[in-house]
Amino acid sequence: MRDQPRVAVVGAGSWGTAFATIPADKGVETVLWARRQDLADRINQEHANPDYLPGFELPPSLSATTDLAKAVEDADVVVMAIPSHAYRQVFRDVHPHLRADAPVVSLTKGIEQDTRKRMTEVMAEEAGLGSARLAVVSGPNLAKEVMKRMPSASVVACADEDAAARLQALFMAPFFRVYTNPDVIGCELGGALKNVIAIAAGIADGMGFGDNSRASLITRGLAEITRLGVKMGGQALTFAGLAGMGDLVATCISRLSRNRHVGEELGNGRKLEDIVADMNMVAEGVKTCRPVVALGQEQGVDLPIAEHVAKVLYEGVSPGDMVLSLMLREAKKESHGITEN
Repeated sequence: MRDQPRVAVVGAGSWGTAFATIPADKGVETVLWARRQDLADRINQEHANPDYLPGFELPPSLSATTDLAKAVEDADVVVMAIPSHAYRQVFRDVHPHLRADAPVVSLTKGIEQDTRKRMTEVMAEEAGLGSARLAVVSGPNLAKEVMKRMPSASVVACADEDAAARLQALFMAPFFRVYTNPDVIGCELGGALKNVIAIAAGIADGMGFGDNSRASLITRGLAEITRLGVKMGGQALTFAGLAGMGDLVATCISRLSRNRHVGEELGNGRKLEDIVADMNMVAEGVKTCRPVVALGQEQGVDLPIAEHVAKVLYEGVSPGDMVLSLMLREAKKESHGITEN
């Protein structure tokens, strides 16, 4: 990596834009790729992204383009901020323009629906990238709070410790503290699965339940995430950290959480299609829910909250029936599926 690196962020949604401001604030040359010319023009001319982050001023050093090759070909680090359902296709377009030594960092917290693959698996499959060039940033990072420069922390996960340390230094800021973690699998699964649990937490809020219900859902949701994550190769300690519990708590309790919002509206009696139609941003948990349930079935892991969320989203089960079914399940040990005893 050069002394003065260049960063390309592919995806000008709320989190991609917010993340791009972190290196840009430090004077790092940062370019943001947007699909639409009108959005790129507003970022360049008005230093604003009114579609996804209205009311926030962007650093003048942050530029935007719709030319993917121009954004990526000279970048020392490429950051992918693309929803999971479009990730593979966009990365196919990115891959031919990557520098031979450039690491690729995924911000996406989802699982590919048809293949049930994590985003680093998608990139390895599409481009044959080695583990030293694949990284993930995950944690309790709500975009609007990052734009307000509120103190927050995150994890950069990469199997190569030296590569992780270089990315850590690049993304560290006075308001954005970055830790390293070699557990890419755990960090990716924690980020994807927490969105499904957040829908359940939102349903509970929409139905008027209290703090006991919310705390119970978050804690048992963490148990589900840990069970599946460890079975698939993640480290148990990861799920107690920023990419696990930290991200889960923020997403389940914040009014800024899209996934929690979807759940709350479901709990209020609205139909999923109407809720999604009113949103201009993707709630990853809606699309990730079914592949998560399928992964649980493949791995022989019990995921009762995720399974019930899928039934509400796609099988017409009412939130009230979901709650009753969850509460009347067979009694188990609290450590069921996590410890041997």
